[in-house]
Amino acid sequence: MFDSERWNEIWATLSRNKLRSGLTMFGVFWGIFMLVIMLGMGQGLNNGVMGGFQGWATNSFFIWTQSTSLPYAGFKRGRQFDFDNGDIAAIRAVQGVDKVAPRLQLGGYRGANNVSYKDKNGGFSVNGDMPDVLLFKASTISQGRFLNAKDIRDERKVCVIGPQVVKTLFGAEDPLGKYIRIQGVFFQVVGLHVPQANAMDDEGEGSTIFIPFSTFQKAFNSMNTVHWFSVSAKPGTQASVVQDRVKRMLSKRHKVDPADPLAFGGFNMEEMYQQMNMLFLAISALSWFVGILTLLAGIIGISNIMLVIIKERTKEIGIRRSIGARPGNITGQIMLEAMTLTFIAGYFGLVAGIGVLQLINGMQIESGFFKNPEVGLSTAVVALGILIASGLIAGWIPARRALAIKPVDALRAE
Repeated sequence: MFDSERWNEIWATLSRNKLRSGLTMFGVFWGIFMLVIMLGMGQGLNNGVMGGFQGWATNSFFIWTQSTSLPYAGFKRGRQFDFDNGDIAAIRAVQGVDKVAPRLQLGGYRGANNVSYKDKNGGFSVNGDMPDVLLFKASTISQGRFLNAKDIRDERKVCVIGPQVVKTLFGAEDPLGKYIRIQGVFFQVVGLHVPQANAMDDEGEGSTIFIPFSTFQKAFNSMNTVHWFSVSAKPGTQASVVQDRVKRMLSKRHKVDPADPLAFGGFNMEEMYQQMNMLFLAISALSWFVGILTLLAGIIGISNIMLVIIKERTKEIGIRRSIGARPGNITGQIMLEAMTLTFIAGYFGLVAGIGVLQLINGMQIESGFFKNPEVGLSTAVVALGILIASGLIAGWIPARRALAIKPVDALRAE
């Protein structure tokens, strides 16, 4: 039941010294405000960085050959070697492997005008790929189609080009169906791809041209050669485990010391993804830790001010106790006053924090590492729970202090 007399008394007590009450409430306001801002900014970093993994197979790894650093099986250190077509089937046979996408890359694409259309030319990344490469690459097909199995089987001279290629070679002209020349070989444009957020921050994705793997081998004299592999692990299998198995198998096939640390290059997308997850978990934990400590400082301020209020009202408490006020009434009144201070200050701090995050969102401040700072409903509910608990804590100690005052001593107080 709503007790208007109790709330009038609370208002009279808090408004008796407005400056003191305002400064005390500001501590709680600032604590919740900073907690929301730090959590929102942390989520913005999370959205930006983890969004870079969108479209990528996060249970995958990539592997290529390098110079050997150890002698093995009669070969000297420093030997150069390449993967071959036989490695494709060999990798697929490794336990835990799900998908395999071999790749060939045309060298010298940056700084060299290796692609032309009519009187326009430019230097682009030209990759010989299988259709499965889209399972690993964060790209979408905006027009036309991507490479398919028939392109591979028939060694078709077709290509899928990126937005930078379209801009440089075609401008406003529709590129679909047109022929571009790649190092003297003509390829028909059958599709346009658009890179999504890129976990590797590779600005060259928009300048990439995909052609069929088999066509690349024949057109550019790369028969029985593979430059690198994209490999994904089956669900429930760690990519790092599969990567070790694949490396051991390839070491045996190419007569490389299995302990050679430099013979194979590569990176593990699963490990990168897990590292980023752990990083943002730590950032979130730090935000909660610092925010709660800041809030705790405000709660201590409220608790202290309630102790001051109790001291000022010692005689009043003594009179109420002497005329039969129950301990629960005294305790409830003091804790309600503390919770009122805490809730009002915390509520406005929560609203202000969310308002600032919305303002930042409205300014559309986005980059590869920061996007859409926000706090979810669950976070707001937890923050509200912290407010309520904080109010109870802030009022409990002063309430116990009030109950410890003997009515006779209270009536003698000046």
